[in-house]
Amino acid sequence: MGKGGSLSEGVLKKIILSYTYVAIWISLSFTVIVYNKYILDRKMYDWPYPISLTMIHMGFCSSLAYILVSVLKVVEPVQMTRDIYLKSVVPIGLLYSLSLWLSNSAYIYLSVSFIQMLKALMPVAVYSIGVLLKKDGFKGDTMTNMLSISFGVAIAAYGEAKFNSWGVMLQLGAVCFEATRLVLIQILLTSKGITFNPITSLYYVAPCCFAFLSIPWIIVEFPKLRDTSSFHFDYFIFGTNSLCAFALNLAVFLLVGKTSALTMNVAGVVKDWLLIAFSWSVIKDTVTPINLLGYGIAFLGVAYYNHAKLQALKAKEVEKKATQVDDESGKLLEEKSAEKSSDN
Repeated sequence: MGKGGSLSEGVLKKIILSYTYVAIWISLSFTVIVYNKYILDRKMYDWPYPISLTMIHMGFCSSLAYILVSVLKVVEPVQMTRDIYLKSVVPIGLLYSLSLWLSNSAYIYLSVSFIQMLKALMPVAVYSIGVLLKKDGFKGDTMTNMLSISFGVAIAAYGEAKFNSWGVMLQLGAVCFEATRLVLIQILLTSKGITFNPITSLYYVAPCCFAFLSIPWIIVEFPKLRDTSSFHFDYFIFGTNSLCAFALNLAVFLLVGKTSALTMNVAGVVKDWLLIAFSWSVIKDTVTPINLLGYGIAFLGVAYYNHAKLQALKAKEVEKKATQVDDESGKLLEEKSAEKSSDN
């Protein structure tokens, strides 16, 4: 087969692999969200202890990450100094623990579909915090786009049949903490040239999260669990749930590493629609027409945001290639000038 055929096969293989990574990530993310809802919801498994559930996840993930990094040496640890750990990893761990705690708590009060609609505010939060921390520059068109997303989510909230203000506050708090964490990762770690894969990320961050969560756990949930004599730890339920959470971290690395963060953002929109459909058809959550109208507006805003990011990445790539061509041309001119000088 000629070069054209080989190229076509290569492109086809890459496309198939990309869709496979997307499918794995969507499946695991979907599973973790629905599984957490099942455990925490009072009408299902009825174990409404979000801090405890998050601590189980963090304990399991940190233990498995320790075995993979320190015992089996599957992954090399990052060159981590005490100063970087205290100034960078600890704040990120604190924000991550708060984000997980609040987002898991929201499942007790809100439907899966409505939570996914509120999560559409993530680009708004990331951009706003990036501007506040001077990581991103203020742009009028981007802010207009952010306002359109916010407007859509506000309409979806207005049409929510089982609106719970406390649950909304918890989810919005989770979005803010997660957005701040993402911005700080760029500022604190990327600036120092440190990059984590999910195993090393869990190796350093998960124990930190566990330690932070233990403080509210001792005050809020430990007394209730101590007095609940009927509870017996279900190793199968919590073990498989924690394994799914760990696998999701690996899937994120696989998806972003083999494709891009932008691909994950686009796949996230598909996952949200699937979860809304699942929440309505299987869990029997009420999804109103106003819900869908509002989320539809927010969806268009997020889609435009992802499109703008893609165009910016393409422009950056073109600029980079043009710079390389200029550099190469400059080197050739210098070499020719040097040759002429030597001939003279």
